[in-house]
Amino acid sequence: MTKGNINVSVDNIFPLIKKFLYSDHEIFLRELISNATDATLKLKHLINIGDAKTEYGNPTIEVRIDKENKKLHITDQGLGMTAEEVEKYINQVAFSGAEEFLEKYKDSAKDSGIIGHFGLGFYSAFMVAEKVEILTKSYKEGESGVRWTCDGSPEFTLEETSEKTDRGTEIILHIAEDSTEFLEESRIRELLLKYNKFMPVPIKFGTRTETLPLPDDAAEDAKPETQEVDNIINNPTPAWTKAPAELKDEDYKNFYRELYPMQFEDPLFHIHLNVDYPFNLTGILFFPKLANNLNIEKDKIQLYQNQVFVTDEVKGIVPDFLMLLRGVIDSPDIPLNVSRSYLQADGAVKKISSYITKKVGDKMASLINENREDYESKWNDIKVVIEYGMISEDKFYDKSDKFALYPNVEGKYFLWNELEEKIKANQTDKDGNLIILYTSNEHDQHSYVQAAEDKGYEVLLLDSPIVPHLIQKLESSKEKIRFARVDADHINNLIKKDEPVISKLNETEKETLKNTVEEGISDSKFTVQLEDMESTDAPFIITQPEFMRRMKDMQATGGGGMFGMGGFPEMYNLVVNTNSELAGKLLTAEDADEKNAQIKHALDLAKLSQNLLKGKELTEFIQRSYKELAK
Repeated sequence: MTKGNINVSVDNIFPLIKKFLYSDHEIFLRELISNATDATLKLKHLINIGDAKTEYGNPTIEVRIDKENKKLHITDQGLGMTAEEVEKYINQVAFSGAEEFLEKYKDSAKDSGIIGHFGLGFYSAFMVAEKVEILTKSYKEGESGVRWTCDGSPEFTLEETSEKTDRGTEIILHIAEDSTEFLEESRIRELLLKYNKFMPVPIKFGTRTETLPLPDDAAEDAKPETQEVDNIINNPTPAWTKAPAELKDEDYKNFYRELYPMQFEDPLFHIHLNVDYPFNLTGILFFPKLANNLNIEKDKIQLYQNQVFVTDEVKGIVPDFLMLLRGVIDSPDIPLNVSRSYLQADGAVKKISSYITKKVGDKMASLINENREDYESKWNDIKVVIEYGMISEDKFYDKSDKFALYPNVEGKYFLWNELEEKIKANQTDKDGNLIILYTSNEHDQHSYVQAAEDKGYEVLLLDSPIVPHLIQKLESSKEKIRFARVDADHINNLIKKDEPVISKLNETEKETLKNTVEEGISDSKFTVQLEDMESTDAPFIITQPEFMRRMKDMQATGGGGMFGMGGFPEMYNLVVNTNSELAGKLLTAEDADEKNAQIKHALDLAKLSQNLLKGKELTEFIQRSYKELAK
């Protein structure tokens, strides 16, 4: 038997590991199973290249609870260790056996799935155990079994043992009093499903009862037999590890439900990621049904390293606009700190993020080309992601003309070049600017939409919460185009043409009318604006200046440019039609009370059309209207 001290540079590294390195104690199981997986995959690789003369068989990793004796066992059937290897890999902290193995076999081992990098992973066991034992036997012929024991101090014992007769390693954790939760079956199952659900080696956790199928000639009243079988808790070959050619749509949907068991709606479509240069990355991203939902806290994208779950906090790896998606990204090249808890800034991360952005853009372009009708039917559920990407990622924006859609109020969808071609003849103003009219709510703004359509103008329906930001982006990057919401002004002012309307009033009468209306409304929110319109147009129209309203909308969803720090006052224009019948009445009426009543009623009607008449004002308007009916 050998006794000695673990080769560490401080008197006791274990309290440091417990306190600082691994802040989340539950990940000990992830680390130990990762090590067991490495040992199994290493053996498979050595057999494949002829360096190991043994049968691989069908190895599993077993997790077993011994609650009575307060022990947790993790057993693998991998390559095991000799006494010298235990001395080297266990007693020399931070010396990674996986890294040395990869270096030795770097040309042939790159696809073997060995995790590597994390030589301290084994020591996470001391976060939950007061003593740790290793029983191990090497796959090499003539090697004896070895037992290593340590109670959390730098001292250890190492001895040969006849107790271990088959190859592989068994880790025995003597669970500490403050960690007895890890002796509960439900807790261990929870951790296995969280971290090891897709590990590449089958993980056995207990047994389950399986019902055997009845033979074809069984009697009608025959009862099926049952048998106890290993309960394999993981899926060693998840969809993202397979080639897209091996998978059908149903396979992707089944995998989505496997990832998110509480999701009852199928995803709209998927993007299969697979790259091996200049970095390794695989994965599947799903577009869920989003509509205008911006909640990114539920069912996030999961990050894996060689099928080991790391985190679902993927900011930095996945571009911000794709955080609304779901799915899996798996890469051994993502730089994490030694405990795998935090992403470290690195050039590879930017490359990965750029690749994912490009892949999503390419997928959108191919989808619309393959089946335009189907793509249009899903637009409302994906538009927030696409529009957010256009705002936040220049490279994505540069490709967006191929797949970003602009629907009108009648449900027709246009790509950018199609929209330009459709409206340029009719919606180019006298200064050569292409004016794109839109509504954010076709019901609330119906009268304005109607006025635009009466002129033969196309009105887009742009109703996602980030449209104000998108419009700013489009206006700043495309030449001589301007967006205007249909209620931003009278339609003649939104698209100014060289078509003057003759006014019935002279300048003196206009001045009198303006003063009369201003005195009648006495509300600082409204700026009175006279317009020469058709006599059939409404006498009063309320509009909100495009710039002020847009800045206000942008502030509500974050941003707001240079005015983003303060609140915006409620400001409206009250457009008075100088050619309306009411304008003539207000000029000729002699009774001041009658004039004010007419102005108030017309203003209330204008407010009503903009959904601005509420509370006491609405109640008084209704009462006044009923009195008029009773006359």
